[in-house]
Amino acid sequence: MNVAGYKTHEVVIVRERLFSRLSFTPRLGTKYLFTSVAIVVCGLWSEPTAVNCQPLQATTRDATLETASRPVLVELFTSEGCSSCPPADEFVRKIDSLQPLAGAQLIVLSEHVDYWDHDGWRDPNSSAALTERQGAYERMLKVSTPYTPQIIVDGAEEIRITDAQQMEKSFEGAVAAPKVPVRITAVSLDSGNEGILRTRVEADATADKHAADVYLAVALDHVESQVLHGENGGKHLTHVAVVQQLIRLGKLQKGRAFANDVQLKLKPGTDPKNLRLVAFVQSPGPGQLLGATLWKSAP
Repeated sequence: MNVAGYKTHEVVIVRERLFSRLSFTPRLGTKYLFTSVAIVVCGLWSEPTAVNCQPLQATTRDATLETASRPVLVELFTSEGCSSCPPADEFVRKIDSLQPLAGAQLIVLSEHVDYWDHDGWRDPNSSAALTERQGAYERMLKVSTPYTPQIIVDGAEEIRITDAQQMEKSFEGAVAAPKVPVRITAVSLDSGNEGILRTRVEADATADKHAADVYLAVALDHVESQVLHGENGGKHLTHVAVVQQLIRLGKLQKGRAFANDVQLKLKPGTDPKNLRLVAFVQSPGPGQLLGATLWKSAP
């Protein structure tokens, strides 16, 4: 957290219950503690023509999870410039790979903010747009200042891992909440220009009285970074589901289904085999998640 020119760090404990499958123990440093029962964090805790396209295959595992489990969106606001963020990065990486919550598909997004970039290391994946998104959450949640790492579940609640019962209640509530079916279909790259990605996003009608926002996040499935300077100088960091673009596609109106053919340009150098797409429907604000789905390219 960066407040009035100084930073604070807190050690908070996660009791082993909800994430009992997280049985891993990396080497510990003086600032970090992250085992199966503990983690160090800081803070408060137009229709395009489909020609010359090659379809991209999604992994079978993700399709199975999507049909069998209820989606829960887990957003991590993080930065490579924050020394307390690597354990949180590892935490979301583990819950993404292990999927420890029965009946749920935990859909992770790592959103790198840019307000640490002046502190000795510019995070190559940071974005002012993601800082703005976090700021909108802070206003909605009535949090006095942005901080990292911050984890928000289903757009409505922070995970306060100092309170194991509250954390478990948050996830169980997210799993129990009804969700609108959302689909990502027909993902392809233009064979003549591999920087152009095409897909279709659909969402079923909702009974919610207010129109909801439909988003598409383009993320890198896996990112590794050697940090040279700043608080994490000398460390090799690993991230998962690193957001590169977050696009609002339109509105899901009450009683009406949504469908949008999307064409977008990927950032230069993007490996098409290292992509994730996450489509989600969210109450304005940002607010409560109403539905989500994940697509991953085959390795």
